[in-house]
Parts: sequence; structure tokens; C-alpha cells
Amino acid sequence: MEADRYRKLIQQELAALPDYVMAYYRGTNLAMTTTYQYLTEFRRFFNWLRANQISHATDNQRIATTELAHLRREDIMLYIDDLKHTKNAQGRANSATSINRSLNALRSLFKFLTITADNNDGEPYFERNVMLKIPSLNSTQTLNYRAHALASHMYRGELKFDFLTFIAQEYPQKCDKRAQASFMVNQERDLAIIALILGTGIRVSEAANVNLADLNWQQKMLDVTRKGGQKDSIPIAPWVMPYLTQYQQIRAARYHALKKDVAFFLTNYHGETRRISANSIERLVKKYSTAFGRPLTPHKLRHTLASELYEVTKDQVLVAQQLGQKGTSATDLYTHVDQSVQKAALAKISKPEEEG
Repeated sequence: MEADRYRKLIQQELAALPDYVMAYYRGTNLAMTTTYQYLTEFRRFFNWLRANQISHATDNQRIATTELAHLRREDIMLYIDDLKHTKNAQGRANSATSINRSLNALRSLFKFLTITADNNDGEPYFERNVMLKIPSLNSTQTLNYRAHALASHMYRGELKFDFLTFIAQEYPQKCDKRAQASFMVNQERDLAIIALILGTGIRVSEAANVNLADLNWQQKMLDVTRKGGQKDSIPIAPWVMPYLTQYQQIRAARYHALKKDVAFFLTNYHGETRRISANSIERLVKKYSTAFGRPLTPHKLRHTLASELYEVTKDQVLVAQQLGQKGTSATDLYTHVDQSVQKAALAKISKPEEEG
């Protein structure tokens, strides 16, 4: 299962990192995917400290907190500069967004070591937090540019319904016979997953983690465990409910579900009933959207809901609440997705006055 894989990866990372990182792991409440990402960032940072002789430890496990306590702002700025000139897996330089993710991981670790941790003497490991002096990088793209690029990767308006209709009616004729057999088994489930993400804006991991008890059918509400373990409850768009109902009607029989199978979205792997994984959802969205002619990710389905919700309400706080975000800064982008008002205003002020 997906969770088991991440647990194994997390343990592998922890085994090669200092003991205080294990304390960080036990003392924070992050999603497993976030935890794993942060641990890989710690490994990269510690490798850099040793490679540049900032730490003289023979391996990452031996990097002491005293060395972290004495890091200078200049050291971190050098690390950022190195990240800027390091190629990623796609052979491109790291973007500002990617580097900011690295910095967020380090901020989380240093906050734990300097504030949250309760060491043997009831004190944190050290007091001087160099990360407080490090600003995030500004994006080189304006909100208008990012919004324009994002808009081409969303299924807004009738297009989202066209996509669902395509999956139900046209995809079976477009795929090969082997894929067709699998589709016939999973059609209702896959449609329900995609509809739920489009109609709630939940993350792919949150969709995979939905349990039977999380759905309030009468109130059209969904209980969600957000990143960091926070509990949330959000409304479901009414048009989604028939898709959920159709899947619910075949769920037990189709996937041989027993009372112990509390997960709502199931898969049957070699005769074993399991919770569907986030990776499987990623793959099925890519498969259907590619066949539809507009490849996208589950995250873009989430963007679709956010942009449409803002277009109707003009309320960034409401959008942030629906998405499970703590502030509205992440929703700024959606105020720029629909540029029709902007264009109409420009057209209006561009018209020459009519001669009397």
C-alpha cells in the first residue's frame, strides 16, 4: 500500500540522519508525503554542509546541533545560490518555487530545534535560528502570467462535464481491449473520484484517504483530514452526488468489501481488497485526461474548483476554507485566472469618444 511504501522510505531516510531529526519526526505532525519530502531536503542540506566543509562530520548522522547553531546567514545564502545552479531531474535549473520548498523544510527543522523541542533539560537544542534571517525567493513570473498558464490546464465550466461524459461514453471505444476490461471494473469508482476532486477541491492524498464514515450523504458534506492532521468538514457540489451514489451501489460487490474495509475508494489487487493509493489516482487522472486530449494532474482538478468558486463568490477567504488553506496568499492566483473583466476594462478605456 502507498502508506506502507512511504513508511519504509521515511525509515530509510531517518536511519542516515542525526538523532535530533528522529526527535523532529516524532515531535511534528505532518502528512507522510510532506515528512518524506522534508527528510530528503534535510539529507540534501547536510550533504552540502559536509561537501563544502561547513561541517566536518564524516557522515550526516554525526552533524551536531552545535554546527547548525553557528551557521551564518551567508552560509544559507550560499546554499540557495547552489540550489539555483543545480539541475533538477528534468535537467532544468531549480525554480524559485522549488527552492522555497527546500527553505520551508529547513525552517520547519530549525523551528523545532530552537522552539518546539523539549530536550533533556527541558530546553530546546539551541536558541539561534539562522533561518529567521532568510527570506523566500520571489517568483520570476507575475500572477497574470501564472494564471494564464494555469487556465489552459483546467477543465472549467462545461468542459469538466464534457470530460466526465467522455470517460463514461467515449473512452471505452478509444482504449485497447486489455484496458477496456479494467475500465469496466473501475468505471464508477474512477468517475466518482474525479467528480469528488472537481466538486470539492480536495487534494489527491485526501481523496485516497476518504473513509465511508467521512461522507454525510444527507447534508452533502465531506470530513477531511488535511495536511498536518487537521480535521475539516467541507460541502460537496450537488452535481457530484449521483457519481458517488452510483459507485456506492456497486462498491461492496465489485470490490468484495467487508466491514473491516473502511476506505471509501477501493481497489482489488491480486484478490486482495485495499484502499486506493494516491499514486493510482494520479495515474488514472493522467490516463483519462491524456485520452481526452488535455493531459492534467489531480492538482489541476483542484485548481479548477478553486478558480470557479472564486469566479462565483469573489471571496478569497471562502476559497481558502474550501481548499483547507490557512491563509489567502495561495488563493491570489485564482483572482487572475479569468481575465475577461480585465480585457473588458481595457477595451472600454480604449474606445475613442464619439464625435458629437
